[in-house]
Amino acid sequence: MTRSERTQPARALLDRIRAELAPYDDNRLVPRIAAGTAPRATLAAIAAEELRITDSDWRSVHTLAARADEPHARAFFSALAPGEQQAHHLLDGLVAAAGPDTGAQQPRPGCQAYPAFMAWLALNGAAAAVIAALYTNLAAFGRYCEAVAAGMREHYGFDDDACAFFDFYTADATEIEEKALAAVQAGLDSGRLDPDEARTYSRLFQSYELMFWNTLADEFAG
Repeated sequence: MTRSERTQPARALLDRIRAELAPYDDNRLVPRIAAGTAPRATLAAIAAEELRITDSDWRSVHTLAARADEPHARAFFSALAPGEQQAHHLLDGLVAAAGPDTGAQQPRPGCQAYPAFMAWLALNGAAAAVIAALYTNLAAFGRYCEAVAAGMREHYGFDDDACAFFDFYTADATEIEEKALAAVQAGLDSGRLDPDEARTYSRLFQSYELMFWNTLADEFAG
């Protein structure tokens, strides 16, 4: 049996979760950036909030790796951690290009709900269910980043350094995908992965992800 065949149940679960969440994907900011109608200050705010998020998520992923007692789950989190650190440093180009965040409320509660939930999962979440939810959310985040990077180049005149953070999340992630599938499959095989729990975590991740973007959509609506 090939690796793809062995992890088919895991892929089927992740595909079902994505399909269940798709109708509720109501991101009100990314289409505006893609069309060039969002104020430039929005991008400065994204940079400021993401600096906090990547720093927090780096610690959360390390905590999840330390807690994981299943080898595939530990491998997934261990592979994810360097990416969080790299993403954090890639924000330097966006900060330099977009300038300071001039928003009145910093940090914004609606933007920081996501890393707060991630930190909660780092202490309380079952590893395989967290991985299912994280992987599902990363796929959505990658789509957003692709649209944002295209809009930044076309409408705001940003160069590759400024777009590097978003480009990072649109790059091929075959290794992460394989590790996610292996960990989710191990959870299914052992009976330690509760699909309903994975759905719950995924729904909350999507809600907090959308809260990030829509908080900024409301603030920069004018």
